[in-house]
Amino acid sequence: MKNAPLVSFEFFPPHDDVGESRLWQVMARLAPLSPSFVSVTYGAGGSTRKRTDRIVRRIHDETNVSVAAHLTCVGASREEVDGIAAGWWEAGIRHIVALRGDMPDANVPYAPHPQGYVNAADLVGGLRNTSGFEISVAAYPECHPDSDSLEADLDNLKRKVDAGATQAITQYFFNSDDFLRFRDRIDAAGIDIPVIPGILPVTNFAKVAEFSERCGATVPDWMAKLFDGLDDDPDTRKLVAVSVAVDQCRALQAEGVQGFHFYTLNRAELTYAICWRLGLRPLDEAA
Repeated sequence: MKNAPLVSFEFFPPHDDVGESRLWQVMARLAPLSPSFVSVTYGAGGSTRKRTDRIVRRIHDETNVSVAAHLTCVGASREEVDGIAAGWWEAGIRHIVALRGDMPDANVPYAPHPQGYVNAADLVGGLRNTSGFEISVAAYPECHPDSDSLEADLDNLKRKVDAGATQAITQYFFNSDDFLRFRDRIDAAGIDIPVIPGILPVTNFAKVAEFSERCGATVPDWMAKLFDGLDDDPDTRKLVAVSVAVDQCRALQAEGVQGFHFYTLNRAELTYAICWRLGLRPLDEAA
């Protein structure tokens, strides 16, 4: 619709056949909203490599939706990573989300593979030197947990851009001002690639609060109060979750933001409802 935003959706590779079947149902529900792309994550230490590859190829082969494959530095040599990327290029996949990645054990500090890419900027450079991929990278409005400061984090993003990244997708956040201040900082630093805000619909507030503490995302007090008392009331919780996300997106739209990347958690209902409230309609109905 006229003022509807551009959207993209992120999925993760399910752990079993039941989850994979559910993922295709989610895909069928969201695809008619005409996302600019969907992305498929790559598990810690490359643990979901085969499932990621299979799902990415199936989306590319069986749907009309553009797909981006996540790729990380962890647990693989340069030769292995380059081979995976070359296989995707040969299959017709043209978009990679290039990430440093996480260690299989969350309590172990990051360490690159001895023969691997050192970090995300190094990976972006390797991909750029060997192919014509569109390359998305991660950005952190509130600073990556491993960065020493906001300035160091911004320098790292600039290295990724200088290496050839074409756009950035942010970690989720709940305070819109955090993103707007971040946008001001990247403008001042001369970073001129598109930066897409990541939006996380809250399906389980307790789990989101726990994960946010580990990844450095602030959960504001006002949000905790909104979800307080709804642990055993999923219907009301969903309504509140949609309201929170729509308000967040509209506040960003008022500041000129034109697109959003939704972390779907392989669920369609909240993301679909949020997109509907933002003016998106299924392709047939929009036509």
